[in-house]
Amino acid sequence: MEICVKIKSQRDFWSGLMFIGIGILFAWGSTHYSMGASARPGPGYFPFGLGVLMAILGGMVLFKALTLDVEGGDRIGPWAWKPLVVITGAVAIFGWTLPHLGMFIALPLLVIGSALAGDEFRIKDAVINSVVLTVGSWAIFIWGLKLTIPLLPAVLAR
Repeated sequence: MEICVKIKSQRDFWSGLMFIGIGILFAWGSTHYSMGASARPGPGYFPFGLGVLMAILGGMVLFKALTLDVEGGDRIGPWAWKPLVVITGAVAIFGWTLPHLGMFIALPLLVIGSALAGDEFRIKDAVINSVVLTVGSWAIFIWGLKLTIPLLPAVLAR
């Protein structure tokens, strides 16, 4: 008896495997932190739940890739190097600039820099997005959750 599984969508197959792998890594990595309880979650509670949900989502995508026919097999195209490099660079720059330049500069740099990765970049849209996300992030993290995130460069904050 031979079991033959045919991949019907390469794109969904590899995406599902990636989600499962990343989800398992997050869930496993979060076990090194205290879980706490539902009423008072610890630092490992959210990443563990997120990792499990990501792995379940990956399983669903993988199941779809193996069961539903897709015209042409949904082949994987060439790597999109420009968005990969630009977005990774924007996130790395954000990680460095947030403690040094503050959220009001770092977040717009991240949003506008990431927008440069797209083929349809428009400065007006990128600026509007950065303003909305910066104000929303301030409202959620600074005002709502009372987190201590620098807003301005250290030189101006003094």
